[in-house]
Amino acid sequence: MVGYTPFPMKTEVEGEKGQITKYILPLAMGLASSYTAGSAMGMLLQLYLKHLGASHILIAMGTSARSLGSVLGGIVLGRLSDRLPHKPLLLAVMGMGAVGIAVLAFLPPASLAIGAGFLRAFAGAGLAAVAMALISGLSSAGNRGRNLSYVTASRSAGLMFGKLAAGTLLGWLGFRGSFSILALLPLFGLAALLPLPHAEIERGHTRRTGFRLLVESGFLPLFLGALLRQMGTTGFFAFIYVYMAELGISPETMGVLAALNHAIQVVGMLLFGRISDAVGRRAIFLTGFGLSVLVPLVFAISRDPFGIGLGFALLGIAFSSLYIGSTAHLGDRVPIERQGEILGLFDSSRALGGMLGPLLSGILAEPFGLRGAFLAMAGVSALGFTSVLFCRGPKGAARSV
Repeated sequence: MVGYTPFPMKTEVEGEKGQITKYILPLAMGLASSYTAGSAMGMLLQLYLKHLGASHILIAMGTSARSLGSVLGGIVLGRLSDRLPHKPLLLAVMGMGAVGIAVLAFLPPASLAIGAGFLRAFAGAGLAAVAMALISGLSSAGNRGRNLSYVTASRSAGLMFGKLAAGTLLGWLGFRGSFSILALLPLFGLAALLPLPHAEIERGHTRRTGFRLLVESGFLPLFLGALLRQMGTTGFFAFIYVYMAELGISPETMGVLAALNHAIQVVGMLLFGRISDAVGRRAIFLTGFGLSVLVPLVFAISRDPFGIGLGFALLGIAFSSLYIGSTAHLGDRVPIERQGEILGLFDSSRALGGMLGPLLSGILAEPFGLRGAFLAMAGVSALGFTSVLFCRGPKGAARSV
């Protein structure tokens, strides 16, 4: 592997500990509102397609379309964040997400509903990529894990609130009313982002493409592992609400159980962010990838809400440790002018797995049932864990300072 030393980072806020709060707080509020809406929409969209009488394959295609949106959103908007001012880009993407959810309030046919899910996912992935790149660029190796944990925890909090709200909204307002309410949340996110200061980040220059950078730096196994792990996770998640419905679990209880995953993520992101700053990134993300193998196994053997809740709790621990460990690891070693692109590519590799996983599990669910598909997804996650065992990053690379 060819090693390299990242360009030093120079910012107006470097060395001013309190200044970064001016960036973290608006971003955290914006992401929380956006992901609350997106999380609730994802659950309701799956149930809406079931309400329309869609097949297992079509429901899986809905999840895959949103994953495709996340793939493209992370790549396109992550790359743009390295070239354009962050604030206007964040505001534009937030508005795009509101449009995607608003379309669903008209109760469109399945094809248009899937397209609306794609647009919202594109915006959500781009919003996260730009926010992560901004905070990583304003951080040093000594506090990057902690600073990123605030942003990732706000995403998880939004995902939790969305799952809690979805079942209640559906019971009270039905599909039309629920989607209408959710479309208003990104407008709150727009207001939260208005006070965001302009960040002056001095970037170096490199002609290396994102993929070449991954190959030369030795990070390709990490990206492959993230793809495979996400295949396994979204493979069972594409049917988890249908599976819970078959177990006789009410929509309100579904939301509470799914929210447990994100509640644990909030705590886990903050905790693992600090631990990774203290002990290093590798042990943290390896733990998360390893635990991810167990999650679909727990769901496959579950027969009641207690077992489902245990699976969601384990999923929260697994994701928070692998995500904060991986992104901080990349932020330490990626040149400052490529932070947006590489962090966007990391989320896109996960999203690509999210696109392929539901298709695979949808095909397997027809002959083998949902439990059989869940077992197969555990095997896919195990391949991802095996891949990251070979990821050690660039030899001789120094952390950003």
